[in-house]
Amino acid sequence: MNAPQAYELLQQQLRKTPRTWLVTGVAGFIGSNLLETLLKLDQHVVGLDNFATGFQHNLDEVRGLVSPLQWARFDFIEGDIRNPADCQKACDGVDHVLHQAALGSVPRSLEDPVTTNSANVTGFLNMLVAARDAKVKSFTYAASSSTYGDHPGLPKVEDHIGKPLSPYAVTKYVNELYADVFARCYGFDTIGLRYFNVFGPRQNPNGAYAAVIPKWAGSLLQGETVFINGDGETSRDFCFVRNAIQANLLAATTTNPEARNQVFNVAVGDRTTLNDLFRLIRDSLVPHGVAASTEPTYRDFRAGDVRHSLADVSKANGLLGYVPTHRLAQGVAEAMPWYVAQEKH
Repeated sequence: MNAPQAYELLQQQLRKTPRTWLVTGVAGFIGSNLLETLLKLDQHVVGLDNFATGFQHNLDEVRGLVSPLQWARFDFIEGDIRNPADCQKACDGVDHVLHQAALGSVPRSLEDPVTTNSANVTGFLNMLVAARDAKVKSFTYAASSSTYGDHPGLPKVEDHIGKPLSPYAVTKYVNELYADVFARCYGFDTIGLRYFNVFGPRQNPNGAYAAVIPKWAGSLLQGETVFINGDGETSRDFCFVRNAIQANLLAATTTNPEARNQVFNVAVGDRTTLNDLFRLIRDSLVPHGVAASTEPTYRDFRAGDVRHSLADVSKANGLLGYVPTHRLAQGVAEAMPWYVAQEKH
């Protein structure tokens, strides 16, 4: 699939007229991918991270992928969104805010809802206030497909949500409520991006809260058992990180008044079962020594998990010009060399 026209034109414009961007959570998975893309487009980037879930090695890797001149356009602030002063410092002189900092993971929020709330609700509110006071041109934030909760309808359409199924989902819904209130009360417009199972390079393959694709890839490469929660027919709309980057940049720079103060699904519009995902990852790793006969082990369904997830991306397409460039198989093919390299370190 060819890169969408709107995004191609935007990249050309940004190269001609560079802007200053703040990426919160810049040392994380999506944050570091945004940093890489923006620096390659010759933008100025301010990054904020407290390394709670981000890593210095992600920043080091980006440094190796851009030119010294491009890297010189990056200013890093080690700070915490739970500290209002750090948020104010980071927003100073910035055109566009891309707010990615959060504590992800449904299981983590079930074990420790207080810490999840402080990062995802208090931290989000601090960033809203700082960005409003700094009079930034745009504020784009990472929302979540978990907001759909127990709503049974497929595909997921932005205007129809159910009740949250985890503390994490509550925090991401509260972000949307706060964003809407800031538009009503202060005239400060934002755009929320409901991510659906984003994956790609620099997504942490280790730890209790690792996302499914890097975790399974790592387990297969190490000859460890891959566990599937439930019967494997649970399905997700897996979204390669380059699609999420496109959505962020289009949202941040949109001049369409109908797109302001909205939330958009960021996904592909495909549904893949965990069983099919396992086979895709396994087959992509056969050239790296993984046996084609390897099978997963099934265990109980996980608390707080949604059974099926599939996004309708027509709103983002119509108002932002978003057209995903990578479907699941393309994304896995592009990400797999990175996962393989990690296991060799």
